[in-house]
Amino acid sequence: MKTQDKNRAYRVMFVNEGKVYEIYARRVSHSAMLGFVEVEGLLFGEKSSVVVDPSEERLQTEFAAVERTYIPMHSVVRIDEVAKKGTSKIHAVDDKQGKIHQLPSPIYTPVKREP
Repeated sequence: MKTQDKNRAYRVMFVNEGKVYEIYARRVSHSAMLGFVEVEGLLFGEKSSVVVDPSEERLQTEFAAVERTYIPMHSVVRIDEVAKKGTSKIHAVDDKQGKIHQLPSPIYTPVKREP
């Protein structure tokens, strides 16, 4: 495993309620819960910033008390390791363009076993 660089961050893009969320975090890993990605150490911009992005402010409010979040694997669009944190955003998905699709769910179906 690589040593954690303090400037290193992960950009996680996932689909939630018909929109694409783009968040930044210090750590991303597989979860002990089957079918989830664990995202920890969420990063947001400085509160003292003069320019306020309403999209990032909404995300910051939504994840205010969250230490760690678990995102279903089938909702994840992309995870990138980046050198610097960017601005968290919520993107509207235009169904007419058809560029982003969520995988069909469930991706795991339990099998009923006979006694």
